[in-house]
Amino acid sequence: MSALLEISDLHAGYDRREVLRGVNLFVRPAEIVVMIGPNGAGKSTLLRTVFGFLRPQRGEVRLEGEPLGGLSPPEVLRRGVCYVMQGYSVLPNLSVYDNLLLGAYVRRDRRVREDVERVLERFPILRERRREKARVLSGGERRMLELARVLLLSPKLVLLDEPTLGLAPAVVDQVYGMVHDLRAQGIAFFVVEQNARTALRNADRAYVLEQGRVRFEGRGEEILHHPEVQRAYLGGSVTPPAAPGGTPPPPPPE
Repeated sequence: MSALLEISDLHAGYDRREVLRGVNLFVRPAEIVVMIGPNGAGKSTLLRTVFGFLRPQRGEVRLEGEPLGGLSPPEVLRRGVCYVMQGYSVLPNLSVYDNLLLGAYVRRDRRVREDVERVLERFPILRERRREKARVLSGGERRMLELARVLLLSPKLVLLDEPTLGLAPAVVDQVYGMVHDLRAQGIAFFVVEQNARTALRNADRAYVLEQGRVRFEGRGEEILHHPEVQRAYLGGSVTPPAAPGGTPPPPPPE
C-alpha cells in the first residue's frame, strides 16, 4: 500500500536552532503510527512542521505525493490533515454544539449543520450534552469532542499530540477505542505520546525519535519489546497484558 504521508530527510527548528536532523518516516492510509521519545527529542516540532506552523529548513513533507511543506495550516486542513494539539483545544465557554460548528470553519458549503447532527449521532454522550458548556465536560469527554470535531473536515490523517496526557487509565482506554473506531472508517493517525506502553500496544507501527533523528522503527509490538527501547524509555521489561479495549485490529496490508 502506498504511503499517505511521507517525510524525507526533514530538517526543521526554531530560528537558527535545528531540532529535526534528517527525519524519514511514512504513514499509510488507515494506519495508526506512534512516535515516542524523550522530552526535547523533537516530537511536537515534527507535528508542527507537518501541519504548517513551521517551515522545513530542508527536506520534504508530502501527502499523497503532493508537497505540504510551506503551506499554511488552513491550507493543510483543506488537504485533509487535522491536528489535535497537546492540551485541550475546545473553547470552554462555548457549548458542545458551537465547538463542533467552529471545527468546520474552513468549510464553505451549506451542509455543515447537517454534518454536525450526523457526528452527534455517532457520539451519544455529546448529543446529550450538546447545549452544555464545554468547560463542564470531563477530560475524556473533551477528547471525544476534539475527535468528533475533526470528523467535520473528513480528514485523511489526524495528528495527535499527547492525546492521553493527564487522563485516568480507564479514560485512556476510551480514547484509544475511539481512535481504533475512526481508523476502521479509513482515517490514519500519527500519534505522539509519552504514555509509551499504551501507545505502542495500540500502534500498527512505531518510531522512536532521539535528538531529532529516528533511532528505531518497526511494528508497535516489536518496538514495545525491543530491549534497548525497554531500557531507555520503558523502565525495564514489559509484561504483555491485553491491549486497552481488546487486541487492536491488524494493520492494513502491505
